[in-house]
Parts: sequence; C-alpha cells; structure tokens
Amino acid sequence: MTGERRSADGGRPTDGERFTDRLRAGVADDWEAATEHRFARELVDGTLDDAVFRRYLVQDFAFVNTLASVIGYAAAQAPTIEAKAEFAAFLRAVATDETDYFARSFDALGVPEADRTDPDLASVTERFEDLLLRAALDGGYAETLAVLVPAEWVYLTWASAAGDDRPDAFYLAEWIDLHAGPEFESVVAFLRGELDAAAGALSPERERRVERLFGRCVALEVAFFDAAYEGE
Repeated sequence: MTGERRSADGGRPTDGERFTDRLRAGVADDWEAATEHRFARELVDGTLDDAVFRRYLVQDFAFVNTLASVIGYAAAQAPTIEAKAEFAAFLRAVATDETDYFARSFDALGVPEADRTDPDLASVTERFEDLLLRAALDGGYAETLAVLVPAEWVYLTWASAAGDDRPDAFYLAEWIDLHAGPEFESVVAFLRGELDAAAGALSPERERRVERLFGRCVALEVAFFDAAYEGE
C-alpha cells in the first residue's frame, strides 16, 4: 500500500488488515453518509414516501441494466473458472429475482410503462453508469471490482442493520431482503475476496486508480439517494 492509511477502526493499518477494509476506511465520511442515509433509514422503518421510492426505483431499474453488463464483463475478466461461475450466479440473480421484484413493485406503485422502459435519466444515474462502464472497459479486473464491491457492500451494510423487522409495504420489505441475509452476504464476500486477492499484483498507479474508483462509487451512492428526494 502506498502512503499511510487508517485501519477500519480509525487507527494505523495492521499487518493483517484487508485491502477492501482499507479502501472503506479511506472514504469513511462518504461511507457513513451512504449507509446511514435518510433514504435507508426511512426505507427500513417504513416511513419512506411512495413518491420518493418511485423516483428511486425507476432510476435504479435503469441503472441495473448497466450493472448487469458490468457483472458479465467481470465474469469475462475473472482469472478462474470458479470465479466466472460466481459471477454467472450473481448475474442470474440480478436478471431474474430483481427483475421480478421491479415488475411487481412498479405495478403496485403505479409506474407508467414509459418510465419502466425509457425513463428520463437523472444526472447522477448517468454519471453512475458512466463510472461503472469506464472502470470495466478502461481498466482491468481490479478496476471493475473497485466499483462492484462498494456498489453491493453499501447495500449489504444498511440492509443488514435493519434487523428482523420489516415495513408493511412489500416493495420496501423485499428490497431489504434482497440485500440482506446469507445469500447476498456471500456475494459481497466473494467480490471483496476477489479484490483483496487482486490487490497484491497492483502497481502503485493502479492501486491509486482503484482507490479513486472505490471512493467515487461510494460518493455516487450518496448522490443517488439524495436524488430520490428531488421534487419534494
């Protein structure tokens, strides 16, 4: 690692500290802003306004198409057949379980067809999609993981903090369930493990690039949640 970084608890790095923990510690303020965002708190306690969640869900569904492409690209970049199989399973879950969820939730929230198939993209959605695509197409496996890891890890963090209680609205409750529990934990553990393993071969320049991508992704998660409240 180049330069001095804090450990995950704010102290100096320890010899056994994971690369991904150091990346997270390096963006501690944005990480807290994302995982403890008003949006996540209101979603978990069931007080999130339907109009806010509708705006968010329309943008997220558009974003998922790009996310799925980047997951597929990561599978092509992965160095082992076992890792390729993990990405394939992850992609299948995104393309089936989440797609079914979106369809049912759009029906319940009265989202018109045009907003499902060809929505006006918010600026943050376009920037987020651009970040993922550039990381994958302009970089290597580590750069692709540098955006996939925080994109999924942020969601696991706030969803896991929800505990066992769920909101009454199924579209809120199921959104939490999709991002908490052993199955999603295993996805994030796999992604983190791949990035931790790839870190050992990074040059100082690529390591700094990975740090920037990771940090930019977390900052965009905050902005993505913020955007759901625009128009209140």
